[in-house]
Amino acid sequence: MLDQAEYTPRLKADYRDRVKPALMEEFGYKNAMQVPRLEKIVLNIGAGSEAVRDSKKAKSAQDDLSTIAGQRAVITKAKKSIAGFRVREGMPLGTKVTLRGDRMYEFLDRLVTIALPRVRDFRGVSPKGFDGRGNYNMGLKEHIVFPEINFDKVDEVWGMDIAFVTTAGTDDEARALLKHFNLPFQA
Repeated sequence: MLDQAEYTPRLKADYRDRVKPALMEEFGYKNAMQVPRLEKIVLNIGAGSEAVRDSKKAKSAQDDLSTIAGQRAVITKAKKSIAGFRVREGMPLGTKVTLRGDRMYEFLDRLVTIALPRVRDFRGVSPKGFDGRGNYNMGLKEHIVFPEINFDKVDEVWGMDIAFVTTAGTDDEARALLKHFNLPFQA
């Protein structure tokens, strides 16, 4: 059994040994601190109208997201009442979790190597998800592509939003960083 102190996630070591020098050469950075890096990954499941009708749906989404992330997810609540949607202030609407450090790299590794290849008719992630400031957002239609989820015990299939927050200043730098992490972009 590996001691926790000596364990380094595969992609974290890959970033340090391969990605960082490649980005320094590609963009001509003079200082290693200029190289963009992944700050955090935010996972979100919006239970929406199902959670409005049944509050147990948000708890179910929270349990599934906690299993995927390896860390407890937080239930998000409505900030305002919206009569047209029968939403009251404080009602549970979904769940989210923010991953940093080793858990972030472990999740990215599982996403790229296991989950995305299991998506039906997968042709790559959309290159249009960049926000202009070096962050990337993508969505999955089904959270059951992750191997941690037992398909037989799932009561509802949720969509999932994934936000990659980087220190990159431009979309081109962020795209290069994510490509080096083998995130498959569409041509």
